[in-house]
Amino acid sequence: MKYSKFAVASLLMLAFSACNQPGPPGPQGAPGNTGNTGNTGNTGNTGSTGNTGAPGDTGNTGATGDTGNTGATGNTGATGNTGNPGNTGNPGAPGAPSTPPR
Repeated sequence: MKYSKFAVASLLMLAFSACNQPGPPGPQGAPGNTGNTGNTGNTGNTGSTGNTGAPGDTGNTGATGDTGNTGATGNTGATGNTGNPGNTGNPGAPGAPSTPPR
């Protein structure tokens, strides 16, 4: 029994030293979860307003208008002035000779 303490101590040391040694690597772990989707980007700026277009061509000349209506009849003219007096008549013919009484 004189060596029994030594033997027990040696066996205990051997057992403890075996427990401290790393074992074989374990199986590979499962893949991690997929990460979260990123935030949506900011909306872009509105584009500048385009330039004003060139002026359009001049339009065609319009058609000639219709002939106007005939004008209304004018007012009756004023009465004319009185005419000049007529010329003096010619002298009368001489009378027939008188016949003697009977």
